[in-house]
Amino acid sequence: MLYPYENLENFTLRALLNRSVELYADEDALGKVGEKAISYKEFNTLIGEMVTLLQDNGIQKGDKVLLLSENLPNWSVAYFAVTYFGAVIVPVLPDFHASDVHRIIKHSDAKAAFVSKKFQKTIEDATENSLKFTISLDSLDIIDSLSDSEYMSNLKATQELTLPQEEDLASLIYTSGTTGNSKGVMLSHKNIVTNALSAHNHIKISKEDVWLSVLPLAHTFECTVGLIVPLLHGSSIYYIDKVPTPSVLMKAFKTIRPTMMVSVPLIIEKIYKSKILPQLTGSSLMKFLYSIGFIRKILNKAAGKKLLESFGGRLRFFGVGGAGISPFVEQFLIEAKFPYTVGYGLTETAPLVAGSIQGKKIKLKSTGVALAGVALKIRNKDPKTGNGEIILKSPSVMMGYYNDEEKTAEVMEDGWFLTGDLGYIDDEGYLFINGRSKNVLIGSGGENIYPEQIESMINKYSSIDSSLMMHKDNQLIARIHLDKEKMTDAQLEDIPSYLEELRKEVNSQVSSFSKMVKFIEEVEPFVITPTKKIKRYLYA
Repeated sequence: MLYPYENLENFTLRALLNRSVELYADEDALGKVGEKAISYKEFNTLIGEMVTLLQDNGIQKGDKVLLLSENLPNWSVAYFAVTYFGAVIVPVLPDFHASDVHRIIKHSDAKAAFVSKKFQKTIEDATENSLKFTISLDSLDIIDSLSDSEYMSNLKATQELTLPQEEDLASLIYTSGTTGNSKGVMLSHKNIVTNALSAHNHIKISKEDVWLSVLPLAHTFECTVGLIVPLLHGSSIYYIDKVPTPSVLMKAFKTIRPTMMVSVPLIIEKIYKSKILPQLTGSSLMKFLYSIGFIRKILNKAAGKKLLESFGGRLRFFGVGGAGISPFVEQFLIEAKFPYTVGYGLTETAPLVAGSIQGKKIKLKSTGVALAGVALKIRNKDPKTGNGEIILKSPSVMMGYYNDEEKTAEVMEDGWFLTGDLGYIDDEGYLFINGRSKNVLIGSGGENIYPEQIESMINKYSSIDSSLMMHKDNQLIARIHLDKEKMTDAQLEDIPSYLEELRKEVNSQVSSFSKMVKFIEEVEPFVITPTKKIKRYLYA
């Protein structure tokens, strides 16, 4: 059986929820760090109340309902309430600018909105929209409604509870990509639920597991892997009601001692560069010892034990996705025996496509093997390297882009989804990704240069916060944002000379056609997406 789950009537979010409430009624479901969690039974009661509120105020199957908030237990209440009777949830990333939110409201034709107090003004400032009422995500009460007499007079006091079907639209997600083209990705119930089910061969989860949620729930990675997957297995999920700074995270780790969480590479990379590496290479002697392979492995293993303790001591799954992880950090995680797994996916695939399998071999730089139900292929393969565009078929491939048949046609071909990512598959089925096809730079001799790979080499230096490789006047350069707290006084006094030293050092490690002519300081931090990838189009 492809998805071995009993008592699941069909591939809808409603069926998934009903199964979990039946199996785990009295188990803890959702809560804030430091507060008591609500049970699955209480979670279901809140959802039922919201379904009634939405229907009594005219929301019907197929209507769009916006969801704008930081991570809260009630975010999940709104998500499941809207989709429970066939309406469509429109989760919006809290990092979006107010003008983007207003455009999404208008483009999606949303009839209502759930909003937390923090973003209430953003909704209030929206003009020329179709919103009929707004619900506070803090109190779950209506806080604003239109006195539209025609609309109100057409409302029915009660409505028959409609049922969603597997192929019905469940979620409309507006992406925030690195190319600047925000599109409305249409995900059906089947897309989302089968994706959550497909992880069963890669990770074992139980009702005893405790998850800490730190990425925005409006991002598909956190929504599927950090919300729907845990709820499927009766786990409990906790949210932080503050900005997840290192000190806030450390306190949360100590309080709930999570067994599972998902993250983007930047978080673990920053921990490694700022907390671990300085201790391992803090002196000339330590730096020398760390350069010796077998000694490095011993030091990394010891550091891994301390790192696990800082996470609360119970962590057994740390899922990394949303972007590629730097090889030098991944090597540490492997040698430290840190329980990480790497996943690959896209918003358009709800999102999981491939991932490493917990407890089995991890290959450095690989995103693991295809998940259940996913067929992977490499298109236009280079006969020498095996590199080409990654394409796939899966029950979780989106229905298309909302109101954009042209863009949809560009990424679908004979039932295959064209990812736009470049990579290869080895003899054991492990997928390796080199970068985005749109980001590839062409060398003077026609060679393909994958900037993400060079940037990961540049970023390994503790003094570098982030970097962006690009063409300028037909020459390769890199824009560098420095972490000046990690620099010496001498380096700070002459930054151009320091950058030139770094450039020469990096160039000594890359092929001749990838060598850069200049490192330029980027004074302000790069503008990034919610998954911490640089918005390249802003710097082209």
